[in-house]
Amino acid sequence: MAVTGPSRCPGCTEPLEPGDNFCGVCGADVSAAVPDGTAAGAYGAAGAFGAAPPPAPESRLPDGSDSSRGSGGEAGADSPAPVADGSDGAAPVADGPDGATARADGPADPRESFAAKTCVACRTGTVDQDGYCEHCGHAQPRERDHFERELERVAAVSDRGHRHHRNEDFFTVAHTALSDGSPAVLAVVCDGVSSATRPDEASQAAAETAAESLLAALPREAHPQQAMHDAILAAAKSVDALAEEPEHPRDPYRQQNAPACTLVAAVAAAGVLTVGWVGDSRAYWIPDDRTAPGARLTEDDSWAAQMVANNLMSEAEAYSDERAHAITGWLGADAYELQPHTAAFRPDRPGVVVVCTDGLWNYTEAAAELAALLPPDAGERPLHSARTLVRHALDSGGHDNVTVAVVPFPVPVAGAVSA
Repeated sequence: MAVTGPSRCPGCTEPLEPGDNFCGVCGADVSAAVPDGTAAGAYGAAGAFGAAPPPAPESRLPDGSDSSRGSGGEAGADSPAPVADGSDGAAPVADGPDGATARADGPADPRESFAAKTCVACRTGTVDQDGYCEHCGHAQPRERDHFERELERVAAVSDRGHRHHRNEDFFTVAHTALSDGSPAVLAVVCDGVSSATRPDEASQAAAETAAESLLAALPREAHPQQAMHDAILAAAKSVDALAEEPEHPRDPYRQQNAPACTLVAAVAAAGVLTVGWVGDSRAYWIPDDRTAPGARLTEDDSWAAQMVANNLMSEAEAYSDERAHAITGWLGADAYELQPHTAAFRPDRPGVVVVCTDGLWNYTEAAAELAALLPPDAGERPLHSARTLVRHALDSGGHDNVTVAVVPFPVPVAGAVSA
């Protein structure tokens, strides 16, 4: 007689199909339930082996308005006026004496750290190179599950969340100097498209390539908006390359289900704030003076955004539809037509730029909501601020990977790199 398993995963409550032995989201063994209602060796309530790690101890644009696989848009109608002359996780380490180029040092390759280790769930099986126990099938904790970087008062935090078995987000933060010696700070955040193959590799390749492109271009007197446009194109090529496997370079399935991700980036330099994006990851402006309104600086490449832009639905109707978060623009070999979006602004007061994936804004969509959550000294403590927003997303459900970067504006003088 066949054994009937639970209808939902005891570890993360994901619905299960008849005959499932392991949860497809958290990797828990659901083949046999124990009396307390949990699966043998199941993950803790937070989706990992125990709760997500708590935050470490705590160590202005003018008036403005305020993801799934398009057409883009410009900043909202109520956003600050664009610059008239504009054209379009891991801490980088300067390679040259002038700091003009950099290399992103991300989390270690998990295949290196998993080799020959013992499973943290069953304590008996060995872990294969992909990070799964060969005995019970549990996915093992990875360094990328939660990682943070802080660099000269610019910082970012990324977390796997409570429901996903891996973190498919990635970020880079960096600083450099312009040709006149003035400092520039940047953050790139990418969200892997879960329905694609190897989305975690796509997000890492895009984030690292975009940052390297910006760090190479900005010191050469390239206009920041043009540098941003070129960086997005370079990131797209790096993701496209992941689909080109030597043994099946033209396999239609590989092209249709190619690695893919979204991208959003911000550069603060010389009194100008430049943002660029493809997809539905976002950038927000939050002034230090919280009596002044914040602003969302990006427009989603999504089904809902298209419905609203074409006056086919109200914003409330569009975002309540089950198709709302289907993205219409992304980086990947199967993207319809790449349309990098860029915009530039001249803030008239100090503040911070919050660069994030939908793992955050699904819970706090409006700039005013983010402003209420951010500490008043967010620009002075960007790491603490990023941790605060990630913790909010996790406490609100953490159903998705979540990544947040906080970029102070204007750029602190301490962020300058000596020429």
